[in-house]
Amino acid sequence: MKKVYVSLLIILISIITCRYVYISIYKHDFYYEKYLSSTNKIVYGLNAPRGRIFDRNGKVLVDNIGINTIVFHKLDGIDTREVADILYNIIPDIEQSSLEEQKKYFLKFYDTDYLLTEDEKELFNHRKITSKKLENIKLERIEKHLDFNEDESKKIHLYYLLNKGYLTDSKIIKSDVNDEICANVNSLNINGLTCEYTTKRIYLYDTMNDIYGKVGDISLENKEYYLNNGYTLNDSVGLSYLEKQYDNYLKGEKAKYKVNDDNSLTLLAEAIPGNDIYLSIDIDLQLKINEVIKENLIKASTMKNTQYYNTSYVIVSNPNTGEIIASTGISRVKDSFHDVTTNILTSSFTVGSIIKGASHTVGYQNNLINIGNKINDSCVKLYQVPTKCSFKRLGYIDDITALKTSSNYYQFMTAIKLTGSKYHPNMKLNVTEDHFNIYRTTFESFGLGTSTGIDLENESTGIRGSTIAADLLLNLSIGQYDTYTPLQLTNYINTIATSGNRYSLHYLKEVKNNDETIYTYEPNLLNKVENSNFPRIIEGFKEVLYNGTGRGYTNKLYEPAGKTGTSEVVYSKNVTTINQTYAMFAPYTNPKYSIVVISPNISYNNDKDTYIAPINRYISASVSKIVFEN
Repeated sequence: MKKVYVSLLIILISIITCRYVYISIYKHDFYYEKYLSSTNKIVYGLNAPRGRIFDRNGKVLVDNIGINTIVFHKLDGIDTREVADILYNIIPDIEQSSLEEQKKYFLKFYDTDYLLTEDEKELFNHRKITSKKLENIKLERIEKHLDFNEDESKKIHLYYLLNKGYLTDSKIIKSDVNDEICANVNSLNINGLTCEYTTKRIYLYDTMNDIYGKVGDISLENKEYYLNNGYTLNDSVGLSYLEKQYDNYLKGEKAKYKVNDDNSLTLLAEAIPGNDIYLSIDIDLQLKINEVIKENLIKASTMKNTQYYNTSYVIVSNPNTGEIIASTGISRVKDSFHDVTTNILTSSFTVGSIIKGASHTVGYQNNLINIGNKINDSCVKLYQVPTKCSFKRLGYIDDITALKTSSNYYQFMTAIKLTGSKYHPNMKLNVTEDHFNIYRTTFESFGLGTSTGIDLENESTGIRGSTIAADLLLNLSIGQYDTYTPLQLTNYINTIATSGNRYSLHYLKEVKNNDETIYTYEPNLLNKVENSNFPRIIEGFKEVLYNGTGRGYTNKLYEPAGKTGTSEVVYSKNVTTINQTYAMFAPYTNPKYSIVVISPNISYNNDKDTYIAPINRYISASVSKIVFEN
C-alpha cells in the first residue's frame, strides 16, 4: 500500500513540474500579457497600416500615406476636462458636441436631482426603481436645461473623445493635423497625450474606388460582432465591399505598450502591417475601357433619340475561373463623368434576347425542341393579348438559326409547348406558376436571377415579376419580364462559354505577406448545367456574330460567339426607353475572355423616328479590340 502512495506522489509531482515548466517557459509571454491586461498595465497603439491592394500585374491600386494624429491613452490621475480645455486652444476646426454628448456631460458634472419628482426620489430610496432607471428619467428631461455656448460645446466634444471606448483603448482625438499642431501637442508633456505618425487610405486611380470599399470606425450595430472576433472599439475596419470582405487579411497588428508606474509607456511589440491583396483586375485595361465609354457618351449626345441615355457598363472576365479582369460603369451628367461601377452589383435591367441561350436550354432540357427541325417564323396571337412577333419575318429557322436571327417566335413556341398546349390563333393559354418556375430554375443555373457568388456584399438578384399570365410567360422567355444585373449576365455568358460550368465571380486573386503568397483563390464551381446541346448554342452564338444580329460587335478575327439584346422599359409615366445589351466570349473553341456591355435607355419609343443610336455596338467593338489585341 505504501508503494502505491509513493507512486501516486511521484506522478503528482511530475504533473505539477510539467505544468510549471509549460506555464513558466513555453506560455510565459501569453500569461504575462494576460496579467498585464487584467491589471490595466498594457495598452495598444492605433491601427497598424492596412495591407495594400494591387492589380493582377502588381500595380498599386490602394495604398497608405502617413498623417499626424493626436492620440490619447487614458491613464490614472489625468483630468480629462483639463486636457479638453488645453486642446481646445491648440486644435482648430473642432466639431460641436452632439445633443447626446451634452446630456451625458450635464448629467455627470451638474446637480440634476431637481429633475426628479419627490415620488421618484422616494421610490429610489426604497429601491423600487434602479439608479439606471433614474438616470434615464433625467436624460429624458435634461434637454431644455442645456445652455452651452459654442466654445463649451466644442470642449464637451473633446471631453467625449478623450473618454470614448474602453479605458485601455487608444483614443483618436484629431487626424491629419499639420506638423506645427503636432509639435505643440507633444510639447505639452501630458501623460498619455501624444501626436503620432499614422496612416490613411489613398486611392491611386479614379475608377472602381467604391468597389474597393471604405475604411472607418466600428458602428454600434456591429459592435458585438467585432468584439467577439478580437477587435477593439477604436479599431478602423473595412466598412464595405473588398475592404470589408478581406478585412481579416488587410488589417495589421497594433503596437503593444506596457504602462509603467510613472504612467510612461514602454514598447513591447512593434506594429505589424496587414497583408497585401492582389486582385484579378487589370487596371491598364480598365482605364482604356473607361476612355472608350466616355468617348461614346460624348458621341451619343450628338445623335438622335439619346436624351435619356447617360450610362454604360462593361465587364471583362475569364470564363474558366470567374475572375473579373475589368469592371466599370461610367455615367455622364452634363459635362462631367462619374464612376458608377457598383451598379453592376446593385442595379438590374431588362436585357432582352441576350438570354435566349438559357431559354433554348429550357427547350432542350424538356424535350420541346426538335433539333434541326425548321419552322416558319411568324407571330403569336393569344386571346385578349396583342400580337407578338420577331423584329421581322425571318423565314424558315431551326434551333441554331433561331439564335442567329434572334427569333422571338421560336421562343414563344417553346414556351407554349411547355404548358402542354398546341398553338392556334386566339387560343387561351393556361399558364401556372410552375411554368414560370421551370424557366427561372434553368435561368438560375446560368446565374440569372440569383447570386453569382461574387466576393462582395449587397449583390442584387434582380427583380422577379410576380404576376402569372400567359403573355408574361412569353415575355420571360425573351428577356422582357424579369431583370438581371450586369454581373449576372457575365455569369450567364461564362456558363455558356464553358459548356455549362458556372463558376463564382470574384475579384480576389491572391494574398501576400511581403513576397510570400499565403492564399490563392481557386475557381469555385457553383453548379453544372445539364445540357448536351451546348455545342448547338455555341454554334448559334457564333452565327449571331458572324452573320446575324451581332455583326460588327466583335471582329471575326478573334473567333467570337455571343448574343445581343434589345428590350423596352418604362422610364417614366409617358416615356418608354430601350436598353441594349451584348455578351460574348472568344475564341469560341477555347474561350479566354468574355465581355458584357450594357447601355440602358439608349433610345426611346418615338412614333416619328425608330432610329436607335449604335452606341452599344461601338463600345463593344472598341472594347473587343482592346481586350483581344492587348
